[in-house]
Amino acid sequence: MSLQPVTAVNCAGVVQPGSSLLQLEGEVFLLGQKGWPKRSCPTGVFGVRLKNGELRLRAISFSNNSCYIPPLRCPAVAHLEARDGSPEMALVHGGRTPNNELSASLYMLSVDSRGCNRKVTLRCQEKELVGELPGPRYGHTITVVHSRGKRACVLFGGRRYMPPGQRTTENWNSMVDCPPQVFLIDLEYGCSSAHTVPELGDGQSFHLALAREDSVYFLGGHTLSSDSRHPRLYRLRVELFLGSPKISCDVLDHGLSITSAIAIRIGSGHEYIVLGGYEFDQRKRMECSSVVLDNNGIHIQLREAPEWTTEISHSRTWFGGTLGKGTALIAIPSEGNPAPPDAHYFYHVSFEQEEVGEDGIQGCSQESPDFEDSTPLEDSEELYFGRDPHELEGSSDGEGGTYNEEDEEDESQTGYWIKCCLSCQVDANTWEPFYSTELSRPAMIFCSKGEGGHWVHAQCMEMSESVLQCFSQNSAKYFCLEFSLKASKL
Repeated sequence: MSLQPVTAVNCAGVVQPGSSLLQLEGEVFLLGQKGWPKRSCPTGVFGVRLKNGELRLRAISFSNNSCYIPPLRCPAVAHLEARDGSPEMALVHGGRTPNNELSASLYMLSVDSRGCNRKVTLRCQEKELVGELPGPRYGHTITVVHSRGKRACVLFGGRRYMPPGQRTTENWNSMVDCPPQVFLIDLEYGCSSAHTVPELGDGQSFHLALAREDSVYFLGGHTLSSDSRHPRLYRLRVELFLGSPKISCDVLDHGLSITSAIAIRIGSGHEYIVLGGYEFDQRKRMECSSVVLDNNGIHIQLREAPEWTTEISHSRTWFGGTLGKGTALIAIPSEGNPAPPDAHYFYHVSFEQEEVGEDGIQGCSQESPDFEDSTPLEDSEELYFGRDPHELEGSSDGEGGTYNEEDEEDESQTGYWIKCCLSCQVDANTWEPFYSTELSRPAMIFCSKGEGGHWVHAQCMEMSESVLQCFSQNSAKYFCLEFSLKASKL
């Protein structure tokens, strides 16, 4: 067991509370950057590398057949193993967007390809669900259970906005507990069903959910209605009969009064280390617990905690996530007068010290030189989302890709706010979303005509949203109205 400080190289401002760490095919990815869009990473997903005491992030691109996934905070995340020809996947449901909206979508992330320089390209697909759907929420959990040769997802808990009929100007942003329903999701057919379990009488959020075969164990969590963190421990058993599933629940003793903790899996079995989290508001849980799931149930006992540093012991808040293989990343806010240049201090925690080499844990197994000091992406390169690297003349795709925090200057003066043509009516001070797909910047199209081509606002091209979406999914050449008119007069 060890606790080592980590230096974030030009990326300390990206790892923020609510971000998620995902594991796919031996790689670690960060989801939920602090804002969108960022010129250095259009997808909001980063590859994570931790080596020699340094934390580095690399912008990850998506395949052409991918959908857009917003930078979600506090979503429910689960790992789906490869099976029957389907690839290994990470499931992401719900979460909060930078616009403070709640998502109800279920995304499936998988590795699409690996480039010649070991660069990973991900594929993101939104799963269309039918039936009784879980509404928008965050702070909930999603787990995968296996029963009778089948598997399903179990979704539970979370918070949501007050129902529309109860929202007023004063409580417009007030949150409430989601109803204590259990949702079963069949990933093969996309069917979702809601189940009311009498033992789950209260809503809860920021709890832990650990699964083994047909059972899910819910530990801890916070209930808004009573503002309490009860030492809850439930065992939910899901039997996937042909037709209608059967759900039963047992209330167990000796739970954990904890929220926002990290569950670190040890080895290849069902043994976990529960690290971090809170016992009360701004009172961190400094102890660690060992949790083992076996045929006889769940076994929880205290175990030795790392030797915390002074900064960790005295901090009021902390957050982090598991890197896999018995390791985790912990961050605490940096405080001082004057304020330190980095927003957070980072620490690497390892509970499998014997597997750590002299160079330290490498959270991402890539040995690509792109993680080293390299030229950051150019301002407009995020507009190449969904295009192949060979289409980008003069791009830094093969040379750069490392996130550079210094590149995040005022975007209102550069990048998206360029004047695309003489008749352009888009103004940074008065612009409002024109297409439903726009979040905080106007959509742009690359005009292939002219010397080197240029960018044009899609709105100025009098383009319908369906045409815009069609262009964004294909690698076709297209020309703006200015050059089209010139061509028609020739």
